[in-house]
Amino acid sequence: MHYSYHLISEYKNPELICGIFPTLFPFGIGGFEDKWRNPAVSFEKHAKYFLELQNRQFRYHYFVIFIDFNVIQRRKAHLNVHLTVSSKQFDSVAKDLTSLTSDAWNSYQLLKEINTVAEKLPGSQTSKVQIRNKICSYFGYAGLPQLFFTFNPCAVHSPIFQVIYGDTSVDLNQMYPKLVPRHVRAYRLAQYPVAGAKFFEFSFQAAFQYLLGWDFEKVCSTDQGGVLGKLRAFFGNTELTERGEFHIHCEL
Repeated sequence: MHYSYHLISEYKNPELICGIFPTLFPFGIGGFEDKWRNPAVSFEKHAKYFLELQNRQFRYHYFVIFIDFNVIQRRKAHLNVHLTVSSKQFDSVAKDLTSLTSDAWNSYQLLKEINTVAEKLPGSQTSKVQIRNKICSYFGYAGLPQLFFTFNPCAVHSPIFQVIYGDTSVDLNQMYPKLVPRHVRAYRLAQYPVAGAKFFEFSFQAAFQYLLGWDFEKVCSTDQGGVLGKLRAFFGNTELTERGEFHIHCEL
């Protein structure tokens, strides 16, 4: 394998992922963002496609999902992060930026006058501030929330997750289906995190649709409502536990 001291661009480079994972692309074709592919497919959509293939070598790979996510996250950072500065100090800040060196002692003073805007970058501090502002906007439109709860379905102990994983021996028609040992179930979740995400989305939508009476297609409460009556609005934010399982904090 040839190597070089020159950096390789991650943009418009169909050979990048093929070169990183030669066992997944043994013929060196099928890479991301190939200019000859018609219609063109984005990097993120192409990565999701590989994780949905019947051939599970992509979804079971230890590193490919992290590399793809890193590239997507970096691109969102490059696209959405920009600098804002007050108009009064624009000329002075622009001059300082053009003359800035690595050993500039006034860097901290410069950062006090510049705000980094990255609200569209998932996981960033400014994205959290944006979510908080959205919650406050909901308060002004729908009123204060009446209930706060955390929805935390456990994929490891769920027979539904085992079916999504691909275990055909699980019979969901039984009250207590027979499952594989716990360490095997935990290994399955770590091996196929996409199935864990699908299980969480299915459980969340089922709970809100059949328990709380929310219509996701019409984006409103059903005519019958749910166990708490008719919902006017709700807001939720998804997080990951230390065990790698999704949970969501909701306000109704």
